[in-house]
Amino acid sequence: MEVGELVGAGRSADVYAIGDGRVLRRYRVDADARRELEIMAHVAAHGFPVPEVFPGESTATDLVMARLSGPTMLHALLAGRIGAEETGRTLAALLRRLHRIPARLSREPSDRILHLDLHPDNVMLTPDGPVVIDWCNAREGRPALDCALSALIIAQAAVDGESELAQAARALLAVLARELDEDLDAGGPLDDAKARRAADRGLTAHEVSLLDEAVALIRRLAGPS
Repeated sequence: MEVGELVGAGRSADVYAIGDGRVLRRYRVDADARRELEIMAHVAAHGFPVPEVFPGESTATDLVMARLSGPTMLHALLAGRIGAEETGRTLAALLRRLHRIPARLSREPSDRILHLDLHPDNVMLTPDGPVVIDWCNAREGRPALDCALSALIIAQAAVDGESELAQAARALLAVLARELDEDLDAGGPLDDAKARRAADRGLTAHEVSLLDEAVALIRRLAGPS
């Protein structure tokens, strides 16, 4: 397989064009792309918007997918193409839609597929609508953790005085908290989300230092749990 230009890069993987309307997502860390592929195929089979995957061309470290066109939701928000209201409503709707999909493996009736990294930079606004990308953290479990993590990721940007995203993130978080309503449990699930973020080796020390303030902001917005 001939790898072309680098078209994207995240904390743990790079994305390369490989022709024929496809891209290759190659991990830079120890991870298994086959598990990610299986989860994406599972949610796609239930009608959830993810990039098309090509199992026959993917390997343990490389995931081959259809190439998407359009900006990320984050870029559209910062460019003024969409507002915080639309962004928050879309994120909440995607989370609720995802959490209607049954788990693949777990026999626990309340378990669902969790993305665990669903924020505006992981949603592409394509001509066919929003598409969720970057499923490397996806697992099965209780939906409340997924909602808490999405809120916490945005809250970290909202309380970061060094970030140009802070103002937009604060407006977005207020909408998301309102839209998720009871789905955003600011008790134990938020504590679990904080512990998960604190243990994430991909975060900088500065990002970890923002967690307490971010959690406090969510609890103020969410009200009593």
